[in-house]
Amino acid sequence: MGVIAGAANKKRASAAAGLAASLEVPHHRYWAPDRRIVIEGVYPEIDGGRYPVKRRAGDSFEVWADIFRDGHDVLAAAVLYRPAGETEWRRAPMRSRDNDRWSGSFRLERNSRYHYTIEAWTDVFASWRRDILKKIDAGQAVEIELAEGRQILERALESSGRMPAQVRDRLRAGLATGQPSRSHPLLDEGLAQVLAEHGPREDVSCYFRTLEVFADRPQAVFAAWYEMFPRSQGSDPTRSATFDDCIARLPEIRAMGFDVVYLVPIHPIGRINRKGPNNTLNAGPEDPGSPYAIGAREGGHEAIHPDLGSLDDFARFVARCRELEMEVALDFAIQCAPDHPWVKQHPEWFTFRPDGTIKHAENPPKKYQDIVNVNFYGPHREALWTALRDVVLTWVERGVRIFRVDNPHTKPVPFWEWLIREVQTRHPDVIFLSEAFTRPKMLKVLAKAGFTQSYTYFTWRNFRQELTDYLTELTETECREYLRPNFFANTPDILPPFLQKGGPPAFKIRLALAATLAGVYGIYNGFELCEGTAVPGTEEYLDSEKYQYKVWDWNRAGNIKPFVSAINRIRRENPALHEFLNLRFWRADHDNVLFYSKMTEDRENIVFVAVNLDPFEAHEATLWFPIAEMGLSDPDAFEAEELLTGAKHLWRGSPQHVRLDPKDNPVAIFRVAVWKHVDYRAPNA
Repeated sequence: MGVIAGAANKKRASAAAGLAASLEVPHHRYWAPDRRIVIEGVYPEIDGGRYPVKRRAGDSFEVWADIFRDGHDVLAAAVLYRPAGETEWRRAPMRSRDNDRWSGSFRLERNSRYHYTIEAWTDVFASWRRDILKKIDAGQAVEIELAEGRQILERALESSGRMPAQVRDRLRAGLATGQPSRSHPLLDEGLAQVLAEHGPREDVSCYFRTLEVFADRPQAVFAAWYEMFPRSQGSDPTRSATFDDCIARLPEIRAMGFDVVYLVPIHPIGRINRKGPNNTLNAGPEDPGSPYAIGAREGGHEAIHPDLGSLDDFARFVARCRELEMEVALDFAIQCAPDHPWVKQHPEWFTFRPDGTIKHAENPPKKYQDIVNVNFYGPHREALWTALRDVVLTWVERGVRIFRVDNPHTKPVPFWEWLIREVQTRHPDVIFLSEAFTRPKMLKVLAKAGFTQSYTYFTWRNFRQELTDYLTELTETECREYLRPNFFANTPDILPPFLQKGGPPAFKIRLALAATLAGVYGIYNGFELCEGTAVPGTEEYLDSEKYQYKVWDWNRAGNIKPFVSAINRIRRENPALHEFLNLRFWRADHDNVLFYSKMTEDRENIVFVAVNLDPFEAHEATLWFPIAEMGLSDPDAFEAEELLTGAKHLWRGSPQHVRLDPKDNPVAIFRVAVWKHVDYRAPNA
């Protein structure tokens, strides 16, 4: 018998080999003639698994896939997952939804990179049980089928050595005799549940890719950034402020509700080709130059400008931020002044012209004579990349866990993919913000490559349709899986025309939009003062502190600090505003009014925002509240508390009227509480 069986096996193997050879299919390492179960349409999966998905630690991560096979047997499937550094797969069951679409989820328990894939198999016992129940219901004889069921159970018992004793006992109970009916021990529902986990599995197939999801810490998803020039936080326009001056400002920044203090470069500034006020080429001996021209005889990217203080002073600044429950973000700009120490130490890292002079940075016709770029490729690549990584790691050791990266779109994408993974493998809590105001595809691929957050085109989206279209793209297309926006309302380089022309109402409008549309947003200091004076015909600030010392009157007339504080307080107090992907737009019958909501999944916190996008005129609009989405029916009432004014309304029905005056209240933020309708009439009334 054994000889015959062996011959039969050889014959089948030979036939299978011949079949594979005869089928006209392209060679593919994932194709196999015995792979019966198809797993496809996996979501989320970014560019075929090339890049990781982004989520937040603590989130439930849901995975979808199309899973099916020939015939009618019952399938089962699971999501396999494990945090980085672990070797054993954990399992989360998947459920069939409809049309062969399956889903399963697992908890991202910590700030880490996770690997995940999908496994599917034929559930032998479930297939047998389904079919025999049909036969019993049809009155057919099932003695042979019961014998087959006992064989399946015996197979399970043969491999039950590692199972808990109570599981083995439950399997043995299924072998008890009984009448061929639905009450037979083999058909017990509890036994079916045990065998779903411990029963025989056939046709086991695994998705051919292992995918990644990175679970960031919560501050990657919800934070308010305040950008400052450290040297401009003092009171003397002839010299640099110090870290002590910056420390003195921290309580005020915290009082406005910010939790990230972002510093532009704090390193020594080059003297060669130093820029003067308003980006001129004739800097005087006392002009400080641009902090983005990094490096001088005092040091490079790992050093601190001596005018600001020492490393100990910086450590005190970081510690004070922590005391106030704020974090420090540092600018990481990969560019050097011509007198950066690296130019002499590693000339091979730079590009020189035929006349022997170093090539400065430019974006024709713009020229940046005070800056030279590194050359990322060549025999020196490993040394350069390692040095740049070590710069980041140095500041991480000094207490910085957030980096805003300057112009990453002018550096190679593979470099960023490598550097971010290198840093986050050691320190998964590090956050990288991509300052890439660039072409859409480049902006997106940088996000895919690993940047935690991204600058976006929000800065130039002012009107209802363009805001709706852009935010819908970010929240309802594949972008949502990898691009996490940080809505900066202004930057040291960008004073948008809307802010130049609209006065304080424009600043309130843009702040309210940035803070309530996105989970992460920021302003550059001076925004709270409604600073809007530009170099004519440009988006550049006149007398920009990029090129000179500046002293600010942080309480000057016309400031909107109370409004900023109120908006940030409302953000903190309402969990719905801590999210981004829950954003939904609703109908308003005026083109200058944008109406949208954010709701927690359990509907315990529901917030609606109506914004007048016109900084000059008041507008009235009917807002159409989505009654069903709010968990209401037509008779129900809802309380709408206007969070900026404290006014309360008891409303019924979808359409409600508002008037938004840019001089007083360009925005209305409603927190909704549902009043369920109860009919107290007697049943026979």
